[in-house]
Amino acid sequence: MTTLLYFAYGSNMSQPRLRARVQSAKKVTVARLAKHILRFHKRSQDNSAKCDINYTCYSGDSVHGVIYRIAQAEKKILDGIEGLGRGYEVKHVTVETMEGKHVYAFTYYATDTDPELKPYSWYKEHVLLGARDNGLPADYIGQIERVPSVEDMDAGRHKRELAIYDQKLQRGPYL
Repeated sequence: MTTLLYFAYGSNMSQPRLRARVQSAKKVTVARLAKHILRFHKRSQDNSAKCDINYTCYSGDSVHGVIYRIAQAEKKILDGIEGLGRGYEVKHVTVETMEGKHVYAFTYYATDTDPELKPYSWYKEHVLLGARDNGLPADYIGQIERVPSVEDMDAGRHKRELAIYDQKLQRGPYL
C-alpha cells in the first residue's frame, strides 16, 4: 500500500477525528512548520472559522501539528472533507520533528478567509484535544485556548461533532 505523510495542524490533529474521516491514518510524530502562524479565519460552509496556516517569513513563527501516514487511496476522501478547491488548497511543506529531523509532507491552506469569523466551540475543542493529546507545547496550547469561539446554534451538530470522544470528555469543556 502506498502512503503519504500529512501534516495536520487544526482539528485533524485529533486522532479520533481524523480516523473517523480517514481510517488508515496512523500517527508518525509531532512536528512544527517554521515561518507560519496558526489562524482561525478559514471560511467554512457552516459560516464559522476553521484553522489555517499563514506564511509570515519570520523564523520565530511556527505552527505545531501532527504528522500522520495515510493511504494514498484515501487522500481523495480527505480532499473532499477538507474542501479541496472550495476554500482549501494543498501545500507541500517541510516540517521539523521534535527529534530535529526534516520531513516532507502535504497539508492544506485556506484560500477563502474572513478575519471576522470565529470558530464554533466544538471545533475549537477538536483542536485543543488534538493539541493536548499529542503533547504540544503548553504555551502553544495556551494560544489556542485564548482564541474566542462562539456556540453553534445547531445543538445537534455540536453533539454529533463531539460524539467521537468518550462521555467523560464530553462532560468537561475544553474551551
